[in-house]
Amino acid sequence: MLTKRLIPCLDVRDGRVVKGVQFQSLRDAGDPRELAAAYEAQGADELVMLDISATAEGRAACLDTVASIRAELSIPLCVGGGVRAASDVAALLERGADKVASNSAAVRQPELLDEFAARFGSQCTVLALDAARIADSESWDVVIDSGNQATGIDAADWAAEAESRGAGEILLTSHDRDGTGEGYDLDLIQAIASRVRIPIIASGGARNARHLQQAFSAGADAVLAASILHYKTTTLAALKADLAKAGIEVRT
Repeated sequence: MLTKRLIPCLDVRDGRVVKGVQFQSLRDAGDPRELAAAYEAQGADELVMLDISATAEGRAACLDTVASIRAELSIPLCVGGGVRAASDVAALLERGADKVASNSAAVRQPELLDEFAARFGSQCTVLALDAARIADSESWDVVIDSGNQATGIDAADWAAEAESRGAGEILLTSHDRDGTGEGYDLDLIQAIASRVRIPIIASGGARNARHLQQAFSAGADAVLAASILHYKTTTLAALKADLAKAGIEVRT
């Protein structure tokens, strides 16, 4: 059995890590380079950095920030934000990213996933899928542009299409749960896991180790955490210890 991964997420805007609720009301959480170093020391399995203003500002992710984070890490680094073309992927890989995530551009041009996978490999082609539950249903709508634009695309259908186009992993964020501390959307995780064979990173809503355990049981291969780490509710070491006690295989 593969061990489960714990992945801190750095949402970066203007060179600082920020965090909000449902992608809004952002507040400062620290320096990305310092946090990256701290999280690796705590036992992070990987790190995700998302330049959350890149898409809205019509630019690529900040390469200098990526390079500064890479300088602190020996673990894998996934970067997303403003990825619109193969040249963006190449630039991020050159600055030290191991994986590159695409969200809004991939929805608008699904063939980008085919191109990224063909040129750079599925192992570094990540679909960032933000989903919002459709009221009174067991379906989820894909949302883009930092959650500001609904697409009318079924999240499970899009995940399956992305896999068929060469995506090697799905970063799955519940827009409804993001930053709330209410736990991951387990129904969403199960719905996506039932449609794909590639790994799923669950994101949105974690407050404690129990929430992480539930996400793994629902079908996640890895979990993303932000607020509970940035604001020192807990540590990666503590989370891993609790998960190990619960019988979850984690890297130590």
